[in-house]
Amino acid sequence: MILGEGARTASTAATLDDLFRRAGVRHPDAIALADPPNRAAFTDGAPRVLSFVQADRAISSFAARLRQLGLQTDTVVAIQLPNTVESIIAFLGVLRAGMIAAPAPLLWRRHDMAAALSQVGARAIVTCSRIGAAAPADIAGQTAAELFPIRHVCGFGQKLPDGIAPLDDVFDFAGADASIPYTRPGPAAAHVAAVTFGHGKKGILPVARSHVELVAGGLETFLETGAALDAPILSTIPIGSFAGIALTALPWLLSGGALHLHHGFDPDAFVAQCAALGDGTVMLPTAAIAPIGEAGLLTNAKQTVVALWRAPERLTAAKQWDHPPPLVDVASFGEIGVIASRRGESLLPTAIPHGVVDSLRRAAGAPSVIETARSEAGTLLLRGRMVPTQSFPPAPELRSRHSTGYVDTGFACRIDRQARALIVTAPPSGTTAVGGYRFHLDEIEELISQTDADATIVALPDADLGQRFAGSAPNRAELLAGLRTRGVNPLISEAFQPRGTSEAA
Repeated sequence: MILGEGARTASTAATLDDLFRRAGVRHPDAIALADPPNRAAFTDGAPRVLSFVQADRAISSFAARLRQLGLQTDTVVAIQLPNTVESIIAFLGVLRAGMIAAPAPLLWRRHDMAAALSQVGARAIVTCSRIGAAAPADIAGQTAAELFPIRHVCGFGQKLPDGIAPLDDVFDFAGADASIPYTRPGPAAAHVAAVTFGHGKKGILPVARSHVELVAGGLETFLETGAALDAPILSTIPIGSFAGIALTALPWLLSGGALHLHHGFDPDAFVAQCAALGDGTVMLPTAAIAPIGEAGLLTNAKQTVVALWRAPERLTAAKQWDHPPPLVDVASFGEIGVIASRRGESLLPTAIPHGVVDSLRRAAGAPSVIETARSEAGTLLLRGRMVPTQSFPPAPELRSRHSTGYVDTGFACRIDRQARALIVTAPPSGTTAVGGYRFHLDEIEELISQTDADATIVALPDADLGQRFAGSAPNRAELLAGLRTRGVNPLISEAFQPRGTSEAA
């Protein structure tokens, strides 16, 4: 499926598979992907380390497996995997097979999975046996039972439920065909590569992403870090969103170095990975930056730290960064776009430019991939090569799309005319961000009331998550059981259970 507007700039652009193959040709035997050393603590299997040759064979083997299942070109394949080698192999394998990847957030359960995948017509789900205490293979099976179009559920790991096709043998490197034949009209990079999921006023909003848009999103961060070719990356951010793809998969593909993955947070594993990284880039969510820095875990001045702000309205309250590595802030505006900015001498976040987003720290002639403006309603507008043009399946509008090509993010902002900058002041109306997930409060309240009309839920400030949900109900245990039966995100259901216990992956 081709995206019309993307075709205008995609005739000579590379696909993600092109970028991977280029890196593999340069250094076939170099490390491409490395698992967290503590992998066994949260999912099945020993840690994997793959060279580019081995990764290429696994990607081809995975792509061939999808074709053997009878899945056709442009089939949507959902992916819900932890931040391990498998997530990258599956993502690139779907693309090599000529299909569309739909990475799902890790805390989604049956309720969100069914709501999202029913909209995009997914035909298959790729998952694993366990992520921490969660059993995503069971969740995938329940989702497939609810959605008739999903004909295949495949999984990595041990003791998979009946009916789920095992995938661990794609790492046997038995020499699968490197070419998966399929035909598409028009420039390859203009086609839909992935579907990511935002939130609109009516619930989950699938967003179509071409290769051009994904590469532009990764380029925004890659250019601001100033990373050298072949430099390694350590990322703690899963690819279950546009920001995750743009900060984990794309900088790696653009640099051609090694991608080291870290899931959740384990101090010992993180210290070991940082020490082995050398002069590389470390990708972290904002909530982890301060405690990790204060614990003395970021000490290499030759590394660069990237902080992902999923709640960019909190940037103005950020503290000075007084640790050795330079820091790059990346503001994420849902599934619309990201803006990266390296901190200067003040060690405080740099304001978002009003107009073309550029930086003196980038190389001369470096492309600008995003542009900002303020709407008459006082909200932040974005346009540029990374900004999506369509929902999925394609619809007339994404979200308040302007005739000038801007897309409204919904984030309130004000203009600092002296600095020619925009200051983000508030999230989209009626939303709250909890631990990197954004929710519409009306939707949450309706969900709770459907389970127990007398229950209430509110969002409260939280030092680690930004905000958290707190709930009350006449019978908390009964409501909690009901929410779990419905497959509700544990960030919501945990509001009704005693503090100190958690079902979250």
